[in-house]
Amino acid sequence: MVSADGLPGGGQIDLDETIHQPTRLQIMSLLVSLEARDRLAYGFVQKHLDLTPGNLTTHLRKLEDAEYVEITKEFQGAKPRTWIEATESGRKAFAGYLVNLERALGLRTTS
Repeated sequence: MVSADGLPGGGQIDLDETIHQPTRLQIMSLLVSLEARDRLAYGFVQKHLDLTPGNLTTHLRKLEDAEYVEITKEFQGAKPRTWIEATESGRKAFAGYLVNLERALGLRTTS
């Protein structure tokens, strides 16, 4: 974990490494900007973030292992579609990440 001591408000600040990685931070930012239970198509996320399929899949696997995202596969007609959505625990983890990031930057003095 990335941590810092002696910042305003005292105490240690822990930034969730699963979210802190730049690509996963971008993925989670996209997903939590949606209403709960809304989801994005895999292809949209891939194109929007300019990622290769393998790179996106690797990052999604880490987020899914942490239970921050849910991935569902469906067929629309004969065409497979993969959907990605932030879970409730993923939304809470992201909110906590932002609180700790603000504390690390000195923008927030209490948790």
